[in-house]
Amino acid sequence: MNKQAQNIAGDAEGKRDPGEKISNKRYEDQMARLQIELVKMQEWIKHEGLRVVVIFEGRDAAGKGGTIKRITEPLNPRICRVVALPAPTEREQGQWYFQRYVAHLPTKGEMVILDRSWYNRAGVERVMGFCSDDEYQEFLRSAPEFERMLVRSGIKIIKYWFSVSDTEQERRFQKRLKTPTKRWKLSPMDLESRKRWVDYSKAKDDMFDHTDIKQAPWFVVNSDVKKHARLNCISHLLKQIPYEDLTPDPIVLDQRPEQEGYVRPPMNEQTFVPDVHNLDED
Repeated sequence: MNKQAQNIAGDAEGKRDPGEKISNKRYEDQMARLQIELVKMQEWIKHEGLRVVVIFEGRDAAGKGGTIKRITEPLNPRICRVVALPAPTEREQGQWYFQRYVAHLPTKGEMVILDRSWYNRAGVERVMGFCSDDEYQEFLRSAPEFERMLVRSGIKIIKYWFSVSDTEQERRFQKRLKTPTKRWKLSPMDLESRKRWVDYSKAKDDMFDHTDIKQAPWFVVNSDVKKHARLNCISHLLKQIPYEDLTPDPIVLDQRPEQEGYVRPPMNEQTFVPDVHNLDED
């Protein structure tokens, strides 16, 4: 990470009253600057053939999806992939637990973002009774060794836990109920998790006790204020991968040649999407 990027990350992380919410303008300015740095980091990952896995975990409505969206917005999907696996199929349930995740690990020059990961076993599966106690205990033993093995193979693992208070989570749930475009986010599982706040808290604490390892530590993101969480998380991510600026020098495009010998087909022979916008309406 170059000096300019460090300064940008520092601006995004602090220099404000902890109780003060960032203004929209300042947020947009800092996000735009951070996204430029993300592109630089992406090019470095490609150039150096790095393999990076970024894990996003946390409670429902904690803001993971919004942060992932801001990270991936400026990036090349061929280099940065988001993996959000559905519930395991019957065949996958009969496999080694980590097997279906291994298939999505990055090759050289890739960064993979896991929107929830193998830690489902320590969270929702544990709390909702989708796994046996033996399977859960085996996960707590295996996960640290699995991650150490990945790190030894050259994969960089970065793990984020988005922490949201019960009051703020409830506010976001209520907002989703009232917003048609967000109502799909409230699954039956989300509603059930709402009733089991303490159970999820205990499961998270046990998970941290067993899997917060030196080779792949957990980083907690305070996400009660979404904009702060996004800036803080992206700033931190940029610091985890030392990169150099490989941005090519500006180029001047030659004048386009005349398109001689080409005649466009008649417009009435093509089917256009109707222009339905009424510019006179507010």
